[in-house]
This record gives sequence, structure tokens and C-alpha cells, in this order.
Amino acid sequence: MFVKKIGIDLGTTNTLVFLPKKGIIVNEPSVVSISVLDNKIIAVGNEAKEMIGRAPDSIVVSRPLKDGVIADYRVTEAMLRYFIKKAVGKIGLVKPEVLISVPAGITSTERRAVIEATINAGAKAAYLVKEPVLAAIGAKISINSSSGNMILNIGGGTTEVAIISLGGIVNAASARVGGNRIDEAIVDYIKKRHSLAIGDRTAELIKIAIGSAVKQSAEEKINVRGRDLTSGYPKTVEISSNEITEAMQEQLREIVQTIKTVLQDTPPELCSDIVDKGIVISGGGALLKNIDTLVTKVTGVVCRIADDPLLCVSKGTGVVLNNLDVYKRNIMTKR
Repeated sequence: MFVKKIGIDLGTTNTLVFLPKKGIIVNEPSVVSISVLDNKIIAVGNEAKEMIGRAPDSIVVSRPLKDGVIADYRVTEAMLRYFIKKAVGKIGLVKPEVLISVPAGITSTERRAVIEATINAGAKAAYLVKEPVLAAIGAKISINSSSGNMILNIGGGTTEVAIISLGGIVNAASARVGGNRIDEAIVDYIKKRHSLAIGDRTAELIKIAIGSAVKQSAEEKINVRGRDLTSGYPKTVEISSNEITEAMQEQLREIVQTIKTVLQDTPPELCSDIVDKGIVISGGGALLKNIDTLVTKVTGVVCRIADDPLLCVSKGTGVVLNNLDVYKRNIMTKR
């Protein structure tokens, strides 16, 4: 009997769905809006994201995943059901097999929660694979070779660093810091420095427009609108790129410390491989300007940004789905 297979990059910020022979068919925010009155799901994905910061008291807009793991089980299940249904149509007698990416530092309880939510959302079986492995496969790194490869995957909720050799993770570390924490830091900085209240969506737009991991001699500037905390009226202020770099310092330090932790515990033979090959950066955080420059400056190891860094994990799920036997040692759970 033919069973559809689906790969899901279940991210804190965005969820991507991969279907063999079709590629990535869904790329939507991991956001759900719920009616307070009857506790029903109103919208999921793009439609729900449009409601952030604009919804009345009767509607709660939430991100059911926090730091890469399930924070709200019921809402995550509803979101998974929505994405599975969008991928395969109506779930009938033939349920799909679903492969899901999870952080490298996931606990057994968190792992069980992902499996149960996936099965209850309509999957026949749930396979879990660690995110750094999928990111490396999606970045076209030959993970089955005997030489070491290093991947730095900066997502919305977590930063994953791993040394991969002979098809498995030799050493890895996970920090619960990513794009969302950086956005929050920008919100706090602008509140303290300019007495201006802005939302997370505005902070994300500022980060994309002028954010840089290292200070620049030729500064970029942007006008930011928000609410003046002193008068309560709308106000516009000019923000420079170096201010945003300053705002992100603590989060960037945490990312660099995670890389340092992994390198310190890596066998010397693999370290020499990494010096030769460099570090590959994937995930949404790879799009932050000069992130490769910062990592190279601190570690002394050359960095490169993967092709389509946002899509690496979801592309990796596609490769693993098509070659389950080859990658079986990386599949953590099957049910």
C-alpha cells in the first residue's frame, strides 16, 4: 500500500513542509490564533501571523513552540494537523509517515511530546532526526565521510552546533538563543535608549534591514515608528546599524560561546579537518549580515553561508525520507 511521506521542519518561527518529488510545499509562520470565548483555533500560519499585535481581547495569538520545543501541546497538535492536511489533503485510511526535525539538546520528555502530537495530528508513524544532521545534509555536506564537518544552525528558538563524521554527531551543543531572542533584545534596547515601544515584528524588520553582527564603519540608518513611552503618542526615531549590533551583543556572545564549547571538546584529528573545510552556517540566523565575519574573527576558522540557509533543514528531511535505510542511525524514534 502506498503511504505518503512528509518531512516537517518544525521551527519556533516558521514551519516548512517537504513532500518527496514536489519539494517544499509549505513555508508558513509557526503561529496559531485562538478564540478565548469557545477555545477554538481560528487561524494558523500566515493568516494567524497577520493578527500579531492587532487582535482584540477575544483572540489570543500564540507561538506554540518555544526554544525549539513544544510549549503548548494542544495548539502544536492543531498546528501539525493543519500542516499535514495542507500537504496531503484529507487524511483518510492511508495516513502519512512524518519525519520531524528536533533540537540536538532535546530531552526524552520533549521527544515524547513531539511524537504524540504528530501521531494525534494524523500521522501513521513519526520519525525524529536531530536538526544539525538535517541542516548538514540540506547544506550538501557529505556526512558519511570519515573526515569531520562542522555545522552551525541558527534558528528562531535555538542555535545548534555540531561536529559530524561517519554519518553521526561526534560532538554537539545547543543554546536556547536564536532569532526570537535577538528580536526581544532589539525591543528592550530601543525601549531603554529611545523610550520607544515597538513590537517584535517591527524589531524583526529592523534586524533584517540594518542588523549586522559586527560594527560597520559606514553605518546604515532606518526610521522606526512606535509609541513614545513618555507622552504616549506615536513617535518616529532614527536608529543606526551599530546600535542594533550593540543591542544583539549578549545573544551573539552566547552563540559564539556555544561554538567554543563544541570546539574545545572535539578530538584533534577532527579539529584539523574543520580548519581545512571551515564552518558551514545555516538557518534563518545565517541571513544576519556579517555573522560569518564574526564567527571567523572569534574562532580563526573560515566560515561560509550554506546555499538557501533557511531551507537546509527541510531539504535535509527530503533526503532522509528518500533514503531511510542509509540514515537509520540518525533516526531517534519510530512509532
